[in-house]
Amino acid sequence: MSYTAAIGAAPAFDAFALATRLRAGGHATIAWVGNPEPLVAEAIARSAFDAVTLDMQHGLADTASVMRGITAVAGAGKPSIVRVPVGDFAMASRALDFGASGVIAPMINTVADARAFADFMKYPPLGRRSWGPTRAMTLAGVDDAQHYLKSANAGTLALAMIETREALDNLEAILDVEGIDGVFIGPSDLSLTLSGGAFVDQHHPIIDEPVRRVVAAASARGKIAAIFGGAPERARAMRDLGFRLVSLGIDPAYTTLGCDTMLKAMG
Repeated sequence: MSYTAAIGAAPAFDAFALATRLRAGGHATIAWVGNPEPLVAEAIARSAFDAVTLDMQHGLADTASVMRGITAVAGAGKPSIVRVPVGDFAMASRALDFGASGVIAPMINTVADARAFADFMKYPPLGRRSWGPTRAMTLAGVDDAQHYLKSANAGTLALAMIETREALDNLEAILDVEGIDGVFIGPSDLSLTLSGGAFVDQHHPIIDEPVRRVVAAASARGKIAAIFGGAPERARAMRDLGFRLVSLGIDPAYTTLGCDTMLKAMG
């Protein structure tokens, strides 16, 4: 008897649906959550967002909260994406084993960075991901290891963050790395590095040309262009520009806006 059969699989949840949707040319608007409490991620997942990102780089999420957060979000019927800390590719593999649908890796500046990331994200022959997706299979209600193995490389997303001048210089080569499914722009860090540390402003014109270049380069290769969108107007503009995966706001803003809206309505 398999592990999932022995403990009873959770209701079927398609962790690969997000990748399928984006690869087919669809769009997704994702929430951004730094709070480590899984109930926060679950509550946000029960809104109209298409997916929820759990942030380990600048957010407060740790390994345990990510595992529980992925479970909570899956229980709300939504996929999770995990942004891992810089260079923590072992955590990228763990996030997939926990049931994440994708991983965002910050500071991918070179082909070597991209190759190392892809190695931890993809099973052979694309990479060197180690086998052990017990929790992921349980959440998905999958009892067939061969089915998971055959679906996982295409069904999970390896998104390399482009947020430095060096990364822009290597953009096309990073996108050409087998196993990298797309790139995710960090506009604040991009403005910081392109300005030589003079300012940080994700709306500054200094990033306009690089943003368009990323969309064009990803589209030309049939890969996914993604970006941290921020405020609604900016997120909408990025989607209209051609980004297929766009984040909208962050969790403290969701709470503050909800409180302000209710208090204003009360008068």
